[in-house]
Amino acid sequence: MAINLATLKSNTPAERSSAEIVFTPLAGSGSVSWSEIARTAFDSLLANRVRSFLTMLGVIIGVASVVALMALGEGASKSITSQIQSIGTNLLFISPGQLNNRGPGSSGVTAQTLSIDDYQAIQALNLPINGVAPSVQNGGTLVAPAADKNVSIVGTTPAYFTLNNLTLKGGTLFDSAQAQDGAPVVVLGSNVARDLFGSGEAVGQTVRLNGQPLRVIGVLEPKGGGGFGSIDDNAFMPITYVQQRFANMRTADGNRYRVSSIILSVTNANDISGVQGRIAALLRERHHLNSDGTEDDFSIFSQESILSTLNTITGLLTAFLAAVAGISLLVGGIGIMNIMLVSVTERTREIGLRKAVGARGQDILMQFLVEAVVLSLTGGLLGLALGFMIATVVTLSGVLTASVTPLSVSLAVGFAVGVGLFFGIYPAQRAAKLNPIDALRYE
Repeated sequence: MAINLATLKSNTPAERSSAEIVFTPLAGSGSVSWSEIARTAFDSLLANRVRSFLTMLGVIIGVASVVALMALGEGASKSITSQIQSIGTNLLFISPGQLNNRGPGSSGVTAQTLSIDDYQAIQALNLPINGVAPSVQNGGTLVAPAADKNVSIVGTTPAYFTLNNLTLKGGTLFDSAQAQDGAPVVVLGSNVARDLFGSGEAVGQTVRLNGQPLRVIGVLEPKGGGGFGSIDDNAFMPITYVQQRFANMRTADGNRYRVSSIILSVTNANDISGVQGRIAALLRERHHLNSDGTEDDFSIFSQESILSTLNTITGLLTAFLAAVAGISLLVGGIGIMNIMLVSVTERTREIGLRKAVGARGQDILMQFLVEAVVLSLTGGLLGLALGFMIATVVTLSGVLTASVTPLSVSLAVGFAVGVGLFFGIYPAQRAAKLNPIDALRYE
């Protein structure tokens, strides 16, 4: 049967405008060719290389920042852990003073300084420990024939070296008799020995502290350290010598010598809690404090609690910095959405032509979504490579051993892809809903 123009007009409702006419998709167009969608998306992005790179820049910077900061945080946590664990095992640290969390206006108890008598009382308990050592710290200047150096002076007993895993590079350590008698001898940290005597032999030399001569009897192996100070910068002397040479070494009543801290090593890790409780009870009794601990003027920390606290702090700091860096990922996502909207506008006639020859709305939607994901994923991979480079440079510099973890990689790249999907949906939907007639007439 012949079809003329009159017949076509009679079959078309008068109320339908040309803008509402949508062509029926061609037969066989129900399946989606993912390879064709991907090829079309890549061709579109490569046709505008500079614009595509600038669009990815926010994602690149965001991913690189997240990966690098999390690597630095992980490295800092491992560094702190290794430094504390290198001191020894099953350690308890006793220090004067107690953090008071009372409310405003409440009256606190004046902290009683730990004394050498407290140390001796702990020794007399015969607890299941490997050893206990007091220490008192002060500052001073050691003067050698060719140089002088400001050092941290530590007065202690021989047990201190064993509990802190300190070994000799040369010479000997002072013994119990020298510690008790206050012999004028000193053991130098490796940095102190190098700064005072260079590459020369330090053992047997004489240095002066406040005009008083001290004989160098030993030099320690390098130990290393971080923000909490390094043992390599310390000078170790018999505790009695330090107490007798400095004016601020006595307690408030003037009857006893004070100590800055007491360190001890528990023989069995399972006994740490019991030993800690026994020492706390002893000090409360000696200092005439309440047995419930509300008036404690001392603090007892285990090695594990110190590690836990420091790791919590570094973890929170790393998470905060990573979250701040992640803001640039959101900025990058907004940039992707903006460019995709521009792309939809620029390619309106192309979209109309594709729809006219049978492309469905979901095909157009998938094409623009793939373009957005490719932008974000490529930016994420480039950012990941940049983050690895930053971590490697920091590690090679020796400042810190940055450690990139699988969690940081998956988190950064996954978030980048998510940003691409989220900010690519609206432009893709806008492209998919274009009417082919209007799109073909778009100038």
